[in-house]
Amino acid sequence: MANLKFIRDRIQSVKNTKKITEAMRLVAAARVRRAQEQVLSTRPFADRLAQVLYGLQTRMRFEDVDLPLLKKREVRSVGLLVISGDRGLCGGYNNYVIKRAENRAKELQAEGLDYKFVLVGRKAVQYFQRRNQPIDATYTGLEQIPTANEATKIADQLLSLFLSEKVDRIELVYTRFVSLVSSRPVVQTLLPLDTQGLETPDDEIFRLTTRGGQFEVTREKVTSPVRALPRDMIFEQDPVQILDSLLPLYLSNQLLRALQESAASELAARMTAMSNASENAAELIRNLTLSYNKARQAAITQEILEVVGGAEALT
Repeated sequence: MANLKFIRDRIQSVKNTKKITEAMRLVAAARVRRAQEQVLSTRPFADRLAQVLYGLQTRMRFEDVDLPLLKKREVRSVGLLVISGDRGLCGGYNNYVIKRAENRAKELQAEGLDYKFVLVGRKAVQYFQRRNQPIDATYTGLEQIPTANEATKIADQLLSLFLSEKVDRIELVYTRFVSLVSSRPVVQTLLPLDTQGLETPDDEIFRLTTRGGQFEVTREKVTSPVRALPRDMIFEQDPVQILDSLLPLYLSNQLLRALQESAASELAARMTAMSNASENAAELIRNLTLSYNKARQAAITQEILEVVGGAEALT
């Protein structure tokens, strides 16, 4: 009977755990929807900014413009901006991006280049601090759904590093959101800005939907019409000054998009991890229930045998 009580307690404990993991999965799904809504709400500004930059690019040759954010210098030191999460329980999300950043640092070191980290997320901060890596700045406790203010704050730090020539190039290591079950750590150069990528006529947005009671993500291509500025348009300011003012906004927008992709990747990884945990809990409950039934049947059989044995002894 003691064994039966132990199995019953274990079944109840696993059921309680399954309720928690299922609740965490639904919370993550709700936050993915919020991330989706934020991406859509920031699109008008990003589209208009891309149109203005495209118009300026068609009116002037960026290669002839001497602006600090477009200037390529001889690379001696590289800044690595690494975006991770503040919390765990999201599968291999944090581990993948941290390992990608660590490998990139080793590649730079093999090339004879110095590097320093700018870290976003408690997991990356804890990992690299324990290994005494060169860290210039850290950011933790950000909103689960990134905001433009947070992106601007980080972008200002990156601009300070680049313009003061403490680093000659800044690379971004983040997790690109592919689907609910797939994400990919990538390395992207943020500074100096690439003049060939300032206009973005085509883009992708993701949508979280349900089908047959299951969550799934669809990605759709969005084409933003870009038009050249009218030939007779007169600028009140020098176009170079306008461009100099817009480039930091473009950098902040790029960083905000990376933060949004990373947040969506983390939430999707947490959804998948909690879904797998719920399925494992259900399987464990089935096995424990089978074991309980077998033990209970064995106990009943033993009691019957004892009764029969006692009756035979009396006769």
